[in-house]
Amino acid sequence: MRKVLPVTEVLAGRRRAAPVPAPAPIDVGAERAARRRQRAAVLRAYVALTKPRIVELLLVTTVPAMLLAAGGLPPLGLVLATLVGGSLAAGSANALNCYLDRDIDAVMRRTVARPLARHAVSPRSALVFGVALGAVAIVIMAAFAGWLPALLTVFAILFYVLVYTLVLKRRTAQNIVWGGAAGCMPVLIGWSAVTGSLAWPPVVLFLVVFFWTPPHFWALAMRFRDDYARAGVPMLPVVASPAVVARRIVGYTWLTVATSLVLWPLATSWVYGVVAVAAGAWFLAAAHRLLGRVLRGVEPQPVRLFHLSNSYLALLFVAVAVDALVR
Repeated sequence: MRKVLPVTEVLAGRRRAAPVPAPAPIDVGAERAARRRQRAAVLRAYVALTKPRIVELLLVTTVPAMLLAAGGLPPLGLVLATLVGGSLAAGSANALNCYLDRDIDAVMRRTVARPLARHAVSPRSALVFGVALGAVAIVIMAAFAGWLPALLTVFAILFYVLVYTLVLKRRTAQNIVWGGAAGCMPVLIGWSAVTGSLAWPPVVLFLVVFFWTPPHFWALAMRFRDDYARAGVPMLPVVASPAVVARRIVGYTWLTVATSLVLWPLATSWVYGVVAVAAGAWFLAAAHRLLGRVLRGVEPQPVRLFHLSNSYLALLFVAVAVDALVR
């Protein structure tokens, strides 16, 4: 029988072909782990779009307002529905804010790690995600909390996205003063979810958060002044001297504390009153300390006031909740 040679042996001057190496075996476990890590990273990116720390702060103000409205514990189902709807609404507004601010986020040191700035999520996906969260939030509010909380939720989302982000933020140094009104809405939403209406106590709480927002945010903006200047955002510390900023912080801190004391005779007892006075004195002392350091020409350490302002607001609203439960 004749032996059939490979083509490479028949053709003159050609060397024998090297055998094709077998592919390396696939490490199934490693591939699965890599895919899990990728999915987890994408999930974390979407969660980051909602700015969870801001959502937490909004929830801190919602629950005490509901307890005050109910004079105790409101129905648990109503509380859960309001918290879920409120969280989704805040997440929607924050995701849409990230979508609209993706250009300036990419040049600011404080925000450069946000999902859109580092291309972890596409702009289109962020837009769809934000709109979807808002739609679900409104449906939940309307179905389980009522039409008034649902309307207030719509207003809060639109005000934050359209008025603050699109109009105020890049045009005026008063951006955070008026834009901060969106962050005050949870107290109105929580109260109306319980009562179906509004009254003076939630309006006072609204004003507390409204006056608290400028000193809280301006302290942070002092720390990241160069970031905002680079991005062309006219935050007050960018367009005014440190002394002017510190004096305004002190002024708004006095307004915050004075407004918080109005709630004492209006809707609370001595339990809230003692905490409001003590926490207010603490907040005022920190604001005046910041002003003093600025006037002396030493490092003002504004981040300390920023963190302290968070603690102040949390203490104040915990006092509202405790007062409603013990009365």
